[in-house]
Amino acid sequence: MNSDVAIIGGGPAGLMAAEVLSAAGVPVSLYDAMPSVGRKFLLAGKGGMNLTHSEPADRFAGRYGERRQQIEALLADFGAGDVRAWALGLGIDTFVGSSGRVFPTDMKAAPLLRAWLQRLRHPAGGGPGVRFHMRHRWLGWAVDGRTLRFETPSGEQPVQARAVVLALGGGSWARLGSNGAWVPLLAARGVAVAPLLPANCGFDVAGGWSEHFRSRFAGQPFKNVAIRFESEAVPVFERQGEFVATQTGVEGSLVYAASALLRNQIVRAGEATLELDLLPAWTAERVQREVAHPRGSRSLSSHLKSRLGLDGIKTAVLYERLGKDAMNDPAQLSRAIKALPLPLVAARPIDEAISSAGGVLFEALDSGLMCEQLPGVFCAGEMLDWEAPTGGYLLTACLASGHRAGQGVLDWLQRAN
Repeated sequence: MNSDVAIIGGGPAGLMAAEVLSAAGVPVSLYDAMPSVGRKFLLAGKGGMNLTHSEPADRFAGRYGERRQQIEALLADFGAGDVRAWALGLGIDTFVGSSGRVFPTDMKAAPLLRAWLQRLRHPAGGGPGVRFHMRHRWLGWAVDGRTLRFETPSGEQPVQARAVVLALGGGSWARLGSNGAWVPLLAARGVAVAPLLPANCGFDVAGGWSEHFRSRFAGQPFKNVAIRFESEAVPVFERQGEFVATQTGVEGSLVYAASALLRNQIVRAGEATLELDLLPAWTAERVQREVAHPRGSRSLSSHLKSRLGLDGIKTAVLYERLGKDAMNDPAQLSRAIKALPLPLVAARPIDEAISSAGGVLFEALDSGLMCEQLPGVFCAGEMLDWEAPTGGYLLTACLASGHRAGQGVLDWLQRAN
Protein backbone atom coordinates (compact mmCIF):
# COMPACT_ATOMS: atom_id res chain seq x y z
CA MET A 1 0.00 0.00 0.00
CA ASN A 2 1.28 3.45 -0.89
CA SER A 3 0.39 6.81 0.66
CA ASP A 4 1.68 10.35 0.33
CA VAL A 5 1.66 10.71 4.11
CA ALA A 6 1.15 8.04 6.76
CA ILE A 7 0.08 9.21 10.20
CA ILE A 8 0.43 6.62 12.94
CA GLY A 9 -1.74 7.33 15.96
CA GLY A 10 -5.32 8.57 16.09
CA GLY A 11 -5.19 10.84 19.12
CA PRO A 12 -5.49 14.65 19.04
CA ALA A 13 -1.95 15.18 17.74
CA GLY A 14 -2.31 12.72 14.88
CA LEU A 15 -5.75 14.00 13.93
CA MET A 16 -4.55 17.61 13.94
CA ALA A 17 -1.59 16.73 11.70
CA ALA A 18 -4.04 14.96 9.38
CA GLU A 19 -6.25 18.06 9.30
CA VAL A 20 -3.39 20.38 8.35
CA LEU A 21 -2.28 18.08 5.56
CA SER A 22 -5.74 17.28 4.25
CA ALA A 23 -6.66 20.99 4.17
CA ALA A 24 -3.59 21.53 1.97
CA GLY A 25 -4.78 18.87 -0.47
CA VAL A 26 -2.31 16.17 0.57
CA PRO A 27 -3.62 12.57 0.59
CA VAL A 28 -3.33 11.16 4.11
CA SER A 29 -3.73 7.68 5.53
CA LEU A 30 -4.08 7.44 9.30
CA TYR A 31 -3.32 4.18 11.10
CA ASP A 32 -4.22 3.21 14.64
CA ALA A 33 -3.95 -0.02 16.60
CA MET A 34 -7.34 0.42 18.26
CA PRO A 35 -10.77 -0.21 16.71
CA SER A 36 -11.53 3.53 16.72
CA VAL A 37 -9.65 6.81 17.11
CA GLY A 38 -9.67 9.32 19.94
CA ARG A 39 -10.21 6.85 22.78
CA LYS A 40 -8.14 8.70 25.37
CA PHE A 41 -9.67 11.96 24.17
CA LEU A 42 -13.14 10.57 24.88
CA LEU A 43 -12.10 9.23 28.28
CA ALA A 44 -10.64 12.59 29.25
CA GLY A 45 -13.99 14.17 28.45
CA LYS A 46 -16.04 11.96 30.73
CA GLY A 47 -15.87 14.41 33.63
CA GLY A 48 -16.21 17.46 31.38
CA MET A 49 -14.11 18.08 28.26
CA ASN A 50 -11.40 20.54 29.31
CA LEU A 51 -10.08 21.88 25.99
CA THR A 52 -7.63 24.56 27.08
CA HIS A 53 -7.14 27.38 29.60
CA SER A 54 -7.91 31.09 29.41
CA GLU A 55 -5.00 32.43 31.47
CA PRO A 56 -2.50 34.90 29.94
CA ALA A 57 -0.05 33.48 27.41
CA ASP A 58 3.04 34.01 29.55
CA ARG A 59 1.57 32.15 32.51
CA PHE A 60 0.16 29.49 30.20
CA ALA A 61 3.59 28.82 28.70
CA GLY A 62 5.09 28.60 32.18
CA ARG A 63 3.03 25.48 32.86
CA TYR A 64 5.42 23.47 30.69
CA GLY A 65 8.36 23.80 33.07
CA GLU A 66 11.72 22.85 31.63
CA ARG A 67 10.25 22.56 28.13
CA ARG A 68 8.64 25.98 28.16
CA GLN A 69 10.78 27.31 25.32
CA GLN A 70 9.97 24.42 22.98
CA ILE A 71 6.24 24.31 23.72
CA GLU A 72 5.91 28.10 23.64
CA ALA A 73 7.25 28.04 20.09
CA LEU A 74 4.49 25.58 19.13
CA LEU A 75 1.82 27.63 20.90
CA ALA A 76 2.84 30.68 18.87
CA ASP A 77 1.28 28.96 15.84
CA PHE A 78 -1.59 27.19 17.59
CA GLY A 79 -2.38 28.38 21.09
CA ALA A 80 -5.33 28.49 23.44
CA GLY A 81 -7.25 31.00 21.32
CA ASP A 82 -6.73 28.85 18.25
CA VAL A 83 -8.11 25.83 20.09
CA ARG A 84 -11.34 27.72 20.81
CA ALA A 85 -11.55 28.95 17.21
CA TRP A 86 -10.96 25.41 15.95
CA ALA A 87 -13.78 24.06 18.13
CA LEU A 88 -16.09 26.83 16.94
CA GLY A 89 -15.25 25.91 13.36
CA LEU A 90 -16.58 22.45 14.15
CA GLY A 91 -19.81 23.95 15.47
CA ILE A 92 -18.85 23.64 19.14
CA ASP A 93 -19.23 26.74 21.32
CA THR A 94 -17.00 27.04 24.38
CA PHE A 95 -17.10 28.87 27.69
CA VAL A 96 -14.64 29.79 30.42
CA GLY A 97 -15.33 28.16 33.78
CA SER A 98 -14.76 29.72 37.18
CA SER A 99 -11.27 28.19 37.33
CA GLY A 100 -10.30 29.70 33.98
CA ARG A 101 -10.54 26.36 32.22
CA VAL A 102 -12.24 26.28 28.82
CA PHE A 103 -15.00 23.74 28.08
CA PRO A 104 -17.47 22.98 25.28
CA THR A 105 -20.87 24.36 26.25
CA ASP A 106 -22.27 20.84 26.53
CA MET A 107 -19.14 19.67 28.43
CA LYS A 108 -18.89 16.62 26.16
CA ALA A 109 -16.07 15.25 24.02
CA ALA A 110 -18.07 12.96 21.73
CA PRO A 111 -19.88 15.63 19.66
CA LEU A 112 -16.60 17.44 19.07
CA LEU A 113 -14.84 14.25 17.96
CA ARG A 114 -17.73 13.27 15.67
CA ALA A 115 -17.72 16.66 13.98
CA TRP A 116 -13.95 16.52 13.61
CA LEU A 117 -13.93 13.08 12.02
CA GLN A 118 -16.72 14.09 9.66
CA ARG A 119 -14.67 17.06 8.47
CA LEU A 120 -11.54 14.93 8.10
CA ARG A 121 -13.36 12.33 6.02
CA HIS A 122 -15.28 14.87 3.96
CA PRO A 123 -13.40 18.19 3.72
CA ALA A 124 -15.59 21.19 2.89
CA GLY A 125 -13.34 22.18 0.00
CA GLY A 126 -13.82 18.84 -1.70
CA GLY A 127 -10.18 17.79 -1.32
CA PRO A 128 -8.95 14.30 -0.44
CA GLY A 129 -10.50 13.03 2.75
CA VAL A 130 -8.36 11.29 5.34
CA ARG A 131 -8.40 7.51 5.00
CA PHE A 132 -8.61 5.71 8.33
CA HIS A 133 -7.11 2.25 8.88
CA MET A 134 -8.08 0.79 12.24
CA ARG A 135 -6.57 -2.23 13.98
CA HIS A 136 -3.23 -1.51 12.35
CA ARG A 137 -0.50 -1.89 14.96
CA TRP A 138 2.80 -0.37 13.93
CA LEU A 139 5.73 -2.79 14.13
CA GLY A 140 8.50 -0.48 12.96
CA TRP A 141 10.34 -0.56 9.65
CA ALA A 142 11.25 -3.34 7.27
CA VAL A 143 14.88 -4.18 6.59
CA ASP A 144 15.05 -1.51 3.87
CA GLY A 145 14.60 1.10 6.61
CA ARG A 146 11.79 2.83 4.69
CA THR A 147 8.81 0.51 4.46
CA LEU A 148 6.45 0.65 7.42
CA ARG A 149 5.26 -2.63 8.92
CA PHE A 150 1.77 -3.04 10.39
CA GLU A 151 0.16 -5.97 12.15
CA THR A 152 -3.47 -6.22 11.00
CA PRO A 153 -6.30 -8.74 11.50
CA SER A 154 -5.45 -10.15 8.05
CA GLY A 155 -1.74 -10.41 8.69
CA GLU A 156 1.29 -8.15 8.35
CA GLN A 157 0.94 -5.34 5.85
CA PRO A 158 3.71 -3.13 4.39
CA VAL A 159 3.10 0.56 3.71
CA GLN A 160 5.18 2.99 1.67
CA ALA A 161 4.87 6.71 2.35
CA ARG A 162 6.70 9.85 1.31
CA ALA A 163 6.48 11.17 4.87
CA VAL A 164 5.44 9.75 8.24
CA VAL A 165 4.00 11.41 11.32
CA LEU A 166 4.34 9.41 14.51
CA ALA A 167 1.75 10.42 17.11
CA LEU A 168 1.82 7.32 19.26
CA GLY A 169 1.16 8.80 22.70
CA GLY A 170 3.18 8.35 25.85
CA GLY A 171 3.17 5.46 28.29
CA SER A 172 -0.05 5.93 30.26
CA TRP A 173 -3.39 4.20 29.65
CA ALA A 174 -2.02 1.23 27.73
CA ARG A 175 -5.51 -0.20 27.31
CA LEU A 176 -6.37 2.84 25.18
CA GLY A 177 -3.31 2.39 23.00
CA SER A 178 -0.61 4.51 24.67
CA ASN A 179 1.82 1.85 25.81
CA GLY A 180 5.24 3.23 24.86
CA ALA A 181 5.99 0.25 22.61
CA TRP A 182 7.49 2.68 20.10
CA VAL A 183 10.43 3.59 22.35
CA PRO A 184 12.79 0.73 21.34
CA LEU A 185 11.79 1.09 17.69
CA LEU A 186 12.99 4.69 17.56
CA ALA A 187 15.95 4.15 19.85
CA ALA A 188 17.16 1.40 17.51
CA ARG A 189 17.20 3.97 14.69
CA GLY A 190 19.34 6.40 16.66
CA VAL A 191 16.57 8.75 17.85
CA ALA A 192 17.27 10.09 21.35
CA VAL A 193 14.44 9.19 23.75
CA ALA A 194 14.18 10.09 27.44
CA PRO A 195 12.70 7.31 29.61
CA LEU A 196 8.93 7.49 30.01
CA LEU A 197 7.84 8.40 33.53
CA PRO A 198 4.44 8.90 35.20
CA ALA A 199 3.10 12.46 35.22
CA ASN A 200 -0.05 13.86 36.79
CA CYS A 201 0.10 10.83 39.02
CA GLY A 202 -0.58 9.70 42.56
CA PHE A 203 2.05 8.78 45.15
CA ASP A 204 2.50 6.23 47.91
CA VAL A 205 3.02 7.53 51.44
CA ALA A 206 5.93 6.15 53.46
CA GLY A 207 4.81 3.12 55.44
CA GLY A 208 1.37 3.21 53.85
CA TRP A 209 -1.86 4.10 55.61
CA SER A 210 -3.06 2.09 58.56
CA GLU A 211 -5.85 -0.39 57.93
CA HIS A 212 -8.18 1.80 59.97
CA PHE A 213 -7.46 4.91 57.89
CA ARG A 214 -7.47 3.04 54.59
CA SER A 215 -10.77 1.27 55.22
CA ARG A 216 -12.55 4.44 56.30
CA PHE A 217 -11.03 7.18 54.18
CA ALA A 218 -9.57 5.79 50.95
CA GLY A 219 -11.41 7.61 48.19
CA GLN A 220 -12.33 10.56 50.42
CA PRO A 221 -11.23 14.10 49.48
CA PHE A 222 -9.14 16.58 51.44
CA LYS A 223 -11.01 19.80 50.66
CA ASN A 224 -9.88 23.38 51.17
CA VAL A 225 -6.29 22.46 51.99
CA ALA A 226 -2.91 23.67 50.77
CA ILE A 227 0.32 21.85 50.06
CA ARG A 228 3.90 23.05 50.22
CA PHE A 229 7.02 21.39 48.87
CA GLU A 230 10.61 22.49 48.66
CA SER A 231 14.03 20.99 48.11
CA GLU A 232 17.50 22.23 47.21
CA ALA A 233 16.89 21.38 43.58
CA VAL A 234 13.51 23.08 43.05
CA PRO A 235 11.80 26.33 44.00
CA VAL A 236 9.14 26.34 46.68
CA PHE A 237 5.80 25.04 45.45
CA GLU A 238 2.70 26.23 47.29
CA ARG A 239 -0.88 25.84 46.16
CA GLN A 240 -4.38 25.54 47.58
CA GLY A 241 -7.07 23.13 46.39
CA GLU A 242 -8.05 19.55 47.08
CA PHE A 243 -6.86 15.99 46.60
CA VAL A 244 -7.92 12.47 47.50
CA ALA A 245 -6.64 9.77 49.84
CA THR A 246 -6.07 6.45 48.06
CA GLN A 247 -5.45 2.93 49.28
CA THR A 248 -1.71 3.59 49.24
CA GLY A 249 -1.31 7.35 49.43
CA VAL A 250 -2.61 10.44 47.68
CA GLU A 251 -3.75 11.59 44.24
CA GLY A 252 -5.91 14.31 42.68
CA SER A 253 -5.60 17.75 41.13
CA LEU A 254 -3.54 19.40 43.87
CA VAL A 255 -1.07 16.49 43.96
CA TYR A 256 -0.93 16.33 40.16
CA ALA A 257 0.08 20.00 40.04
CA ALA A 258 3.22 19.15 42.03
CA SER A 259 3.78 15.67 40.61
CA ALA A 260 6.80 16.53 38.44
CA LEU A 261 8.62 18.11 41.39
CA LEU A 262 7.71 15.27 43.73
CA ARG A 263 8.61 12.54 41.24
CA ASN A 264 11.98 14.08 40.43
CA GLN A 265 12.83 14.52 44.11
CA ILE A 266 12.00 10.87 44.79
CA VAL A 267 14.26 9.87 41.90
CA ARG A 268 17.09 11.97 43.36
CA ALA A 269 16.68 11.26 47.06
CA GLY A 270 14.33 8.28 47.43
CA GLU A 271 11.68 10.36 49.21
CA ALA A 272 9.83 13.67 48.92
CA THR A 273 8.09 15.28 51.87
CA LEU A 274 4.90 17.19 51.18
CA GLU A 275 3.67 19.60 53.87
CA LEU A 276 -0.10 19.67 54.25
CA ASP A 277 -1.87 22.75 55.60
CA LEU A 278 -5.29 21.66 56.82
CA LEU A 279 -6.48 25.21 57.49
CA PRO A 280 -4.87 27.48 54.87
CA ALA A 281 -7.22 30.38 55.66
CA TRP A 282 -6.09 30.44 59.31
CA THR A 283 -2.91 31.97 60.66
CA ALA A 284 -0.60 29.81 62.74
CA GLU A 285 -1.30 32.05 65.73
CA ARG A 286 -5.04 31.54 65.47
CA VAL A 287 -4.60 27.78 65.23
CA GLN A 288 -2.35 27.77 68.30
CA ARG A 289 -4.85 29.84 70.24
CA GLU A 290 -7.80 27.61 69.42
CA VAL A 291 -5.93 24.36 70.03
CA ALA A 292 -4.78 25.65 73.44
CA HIS A 293 -8.29 26.74 74.43
CA PRO A 294 -9.49 24.70 77.44
CA ARG A 295 -11.67 21.83 76.25
CA GLY A 296 -13.05 20.69 79.58
CA SER A 297 -14.67 17.28 79.38
CA ARG A 298 -14.87 17.20 75.60
CA SER A 299 -12.80 14.73 73.63
CA LEU A 300 -9.95 16.07 71.53
CA SER A 301 -11.86 15.23 68.35
CA SER A 302 -14.88 17.21 69.55
CA HIS A 303 -12.62 20.08 70.55
CA LEU A 304 -10.97 20.21 67.13
CA LYS A 305 -14.34 20.13 65.43
CA SER A 306 -15.96 22.83 67.53
CA ARG A 307 -13.00 25.23 67.79
CA LEU A 308 -11.28 24.70 64.43
CA GLY A 309 -13.90 23.02 62.24
CA LEU A 310 -11.68 19.96 61.79
CA ASP A 311 -13.36 16.61 61.46
CA GLY A 312 -13.54 13.56 59.21
CA ILE A 313 -10.48 12.89 57.13
CA LYS A 314 -8.62 15.96 58.37
CA THR A 315 -8.75 14.84 61.99
CA ALA A 316 -8.07 11.26 60.97
CA VAL A 317 -4.87 12.13 59.11
CA LEU A 318 -3.59 14.00 62.16
CA TYR A 319 -4.08 10.93 64.33
CA GLU A 320 -2.61 8.79 61.53
CA ARG A 321 0.63 10.74 61.19
CA LEU A 322 1.18 12.12 64.71
CA GLY A 323 0.22 9.41 67.15
CA LYS A 324 -1.41 9.82 70.55
CA ASP A 325 1.41 11.63 72.39
CA ALA A 326 1.87 14.34 69.76
CA MET A 327 -1.89 14.77 69.41
CA ASN A 328 -2.06 15.64 73.12
CA ASP A 329 0.78 18.16 72.84
CA PRO A 330 -0.84 21.49 71.83
CA ALA A 331 2.38 22.86 70.32
CA GLN A 332 3.05 19.80 68.15
CA LEU A 333 -0.61 19.54 67.14
CA SER A 334 -0.79 23.21 66.15
CA ARG A 335 2.31 22.93 63.99
CA ALA A 336 0.96 19.79 62.32
CA ILE A 337 -2.37 21.39 61.47
CA LYS A 338 -0.48 24.06 59.50
CA ALA A 339 2.35 21.88 58.17
CA LEU A 340 1.71 18.15 58.48
CA PRO A 341 4.61 16.24 56.87
CA LEU A 342 3.54 13.58 54.37
CA PRO A 343 6.63 11.66 53.22
CA LEU A 344 6.09 10.15 49.78
CA VAL A 345 8.26 7.28 48.57
CA ALA A 346 7.05 6.29 45.11
CA ALA A 347 5.00 7.53 42.21
CA ARG A 348 2.20 5.23 41.20
CA PRO A 349 2.83 3.06 38.09
CA ILE A 350 2.85 4.88 34.77
CA ASP A 351 -0.23 3.06 33.49
CA GLU A 352 -2.25 4.64 36.32
CA ALA A 353 -1.03 8.14 35.48
CA ILE A 354 -3.08 10.67 33.55
CA SER A 355 -0.10 11.40 31.31
CA SER A 356 3.59 10.66 31.02
CA ALA A 357 6.85 12.56 30.94
CA GLY A 358 9.85 11.73 28.81
CA GLY A 359 9.85 10.78 25.15
CA VAL A 360 11.57 11.92 21.99
CA LEU A 361 13.95 14.76 22.84
CA PHE A 362 13.32 18.07 21.10
CA GLU A 363 17.07 18.19 20.56
CA ALA A 364 16.63 15.20 18.23
CA LEU A 365 14.12 17.10 16.08
CA ASP A 366 14.23 20.09 13.77
CA SER A 367 11.87 23.06 14.10
CA GLY A 368 9.22 21.19 12.09
CA LEU A 369 9.43 18.22 14.52
CA MET A 370 11.22 16.01 12.00
CA CYS A 371 13.71 13.49 13.38
CA GLU A 372 17.24 14.53 12.49
CA GLN A 373 18.20 10.84 12.26
CA LEU A 374 15.17 9.91 10.14
CA PRO A 375 14.47 12.39 7.34
CA GLY A 376 10.78 12.44 6.49
CA VAL A 377 9.73 11.08 9.90
CA PHE A 378 8.00 13.53 12.24
CA CYS A 379 6.89 13.17 15.87
CA ALA A 380 4.02 14.88 17.70
CA GLY A 381 1.92 14.75 20.85
CA GLU A 382 2.65 13.11 24.15
CA MET A 383 5.46 10.99 22.70
CA LEU A 384 7.60 14.15 22.78
CA ASP A 385 9.65 14.95 25.88
CA TRP A 386 7.41 17.40 27.75
CA GLU A 387 4.84 17.38 30.50
CA ALA A 388 2.23 19.71 31.91
CA PRO A 389 -0.41 19.75 34.63
CA THR A 390 -4.06 19.09 33.94
CA GLY A 391 -6.23 22.07 33.08
CA GLY A 392 -6.24 22.01 29.29
CA TYR A 393 -2.48 22.30 28.92
CA LEU A 394 -1.98 18.69 27.85
CA LEU A 395 -4.55 18.78 25.06
CA THR A 396 -3.47 22.21 23.83
CA ALA A 397 0.17 21.14 23.48
CA CYS A 398 -0.84 17.91 21.73
CA LEU A 399 -2.91 19.86 19.22
CA ALA A 400 -0.16 22.46 18.77
CA SER A 401 2.50 19.82 18.14
CA GLY A 402 0.24 18.02 15.66
CA HIS A 403 -0.31 21.32 13.88
CA ARG A 404 3.45 21.96 13.74
CA ALA A 405 4.20 18.43 12.51
CA GLY A 406 1.61 18.82 9.76
CA GLN A 407 3.23 22.08 8.67
CA GLY A 408 6.62 20.42 8.89
CA VAL A 409 5.49 17.68 6.53
CA LEU A 410 4.17 20.23 4.03
CA ASP A 411 7.54 21.99 4.05
CA TRP A 412 9.35 18.68 3.66
CA LEU A 413 7.22 17.58 0.71
CA GLN A 414 7.74 20.95 -0.98
CA ARG A 415 11.50 20.68 -0.60
CA ALA A 416 11.49 17.08 -1.82
CA ASN A 417 9.65 17.95 -5.05
